[in-house]
Amino acid sequence: MMKQQQPAKRGQMILYLALLAVVVACMVALSLCDRPVEASGAHPSGGDTLDIAIEYSPVTYYTYDDTLGGYNYDLLRLMSDKIGCPMKFHPVVTLEKALKGLEEGNYDVVVAQFPMTAKDTARYAFTDPIYIDQQVLVQRRGSHAIHSQLELAGDTVWVVKGSPMVGRIASLSREIGDTIYVHVDEVYGPEQLMMMVSAGEIRYAVVNRSIARAMATRLTNLDRSVAISLSQFQSWMVDKDRQSLRDSLNLWHQQVKRDTTTYLGLQRRYFGGTFPTLTR
Repeated sequence: MMKQQQPAKRGQMILYLALLAVVVACMVALSLCDRPVEASGAHPSGGDTLDIAIEYSPVTYYTYDDTLGGYNYDLLRLMSDKIGCPMKFHPVVTLEKALKGLEEGNYDVVVAQFPMTAKDTARYAFTDPIYIDQQVLVQRRGSHAIHSQLELAGDTVWVVKGSPMVGRIASLSREIGDTIYVHVDEVYGPEQLMMMVSAGEIRYAVVNRSIARAMATRLTNLDRSVAISLSQFQSWMVDKDRQSLRDSLNLWHQQVKRDTTTYLGLQRRYFGGTFPTLTR
């Protein structure tokens, strides 16, 4: 039997409505720069410009006032400046849209919270690891919070559409010998799912630890202590038939890493530390 979710209190609903208004405003703003690109070959922008679908999240890409930021965005800008390769960024909210655009040739590169798995290497070409992350369960703090994956039996977790976490949760269900239900959300990204958990609209969501950490100061009533996966490499994706582009991105990444002061400073800024295995 599925466990019943406790009704959201009035204060939580007010918080949810306020957060939802912010989300809607962000999505409207993003829609202005996330309109479909007409397919015209591998490079819709023409010339040497790379069209990059980049996920809107606190770690990957964000806007604050007139400032653009995000670990992946800043790293790509460093690469573009060093190599002289022009890049056009297409912010996307949903992972599914980014992957569809890649398959249709609208984008050259997809930059999103998407861990590399053996299954997906048959569909896409992945760059060398960009950083290390882990998937965690996000839930509200309190007496009803769980402390183990085993306690998810019979409950429902929410994930974004296109996420490989669907397969991981299916494996976890087999490991614990009971069903964990998965709701695949087709509209929102991980940041919005966290807001819904915070407001009591949903009980659990699975997101990357880096996003949960970045949102911790804004959503202080959330717990992110239960790990759902082991640590995983996060890479960028290109079409599986464009191995040369993947190789170029790897080479450019290596060149940026040689400026260790800037490169490690970027990691400390967004992750609070560095990744030794990725900085050799």
